[in-house]
Amino acid sequence: MKIVIMGGTGLIGRKLGSILKAKGHGVQAASPSTGVDSVKGTGLSEALAGADVLIDVTNSPSFAADDVMAFFRNSTTHLLAAAKNAGVSHYITLSVVGVDRIPDSGYLRAKRAQEQLIEAAGVPYTILRATQFFEFLGAIADGSTEGEAVYLPTAPFQPLAADDVVAALADITTQPPKNGVIEIAGPEAMSMAKFIQNFLSAKGDPRKVIPDTKAKYFGALLDKEGLAPTGACISGATRFADWLAAP
Repeated sequence: MKIVIMGGTGLIGRKLGSILKAKGHGVQAASPSTGVDSVKGTGLSEALAGADVLIDVTNSPSFAADDVMAFFRNSTTHLLAAAKNAGVSHYITLSVVGVDRIPDSGYLRAKRAQEQLIEAAGVPYTILRATQFFEFLGAIADGSTEGEAVYLPTAPFQPLAADDVVAALADITTQPPKNGVIEIAGPEAMSMAKFIQNFLSAKGDPRKVIPDTKAKYFGALLDKEGLAPTGACISGATRFADWLAAP
């Protein structure tokens, strides 16, 4: 099976490509650095010639609301057109848990717009929505720091290891298209404030987290479900303590 990973040179794409190659699939990592630019639409027909599956794990270089919306609209429109022309039988994309519940977030609005383009395109698809990665907990703390304090919501939070997202994507690649959404979250749930405090304490970071029901997550107010799944989901295998202890 020929699999094209758009965004294949990034964190998720590199790991996913290695797993799929080990399973015997033909994998092409596509990105602007390899001459394939989904935002401009260049190099796509050549990359997707003969492809069975297209996996989109691209991300916007700017998280400004207008920039990220333009990125996902342009990139996804070009990818869907190229996938349809190439006869791709399964279009897979990575999205975010809560994308349909938190309109205050420009990033999540853009990801939901991306999902809607995929849902309406007529190409068989599966959308995997993931919670936040353990690898991004430091960035969340930094983005909410004022002085020596970190102000974070008390909303539910259930992050997971990037490797567990990669494993789920690899499994989805060999399954029939769902033509719907699958969600994945970590095995442990607590408030965002508590989870980030545990992370900082484990890293020896002296900052203290102040739980605040009115605190925003990168400018967005979270609802009572926060950034955790509300229904059935895949549970990542990696516990937070084990991820911290890994080399």
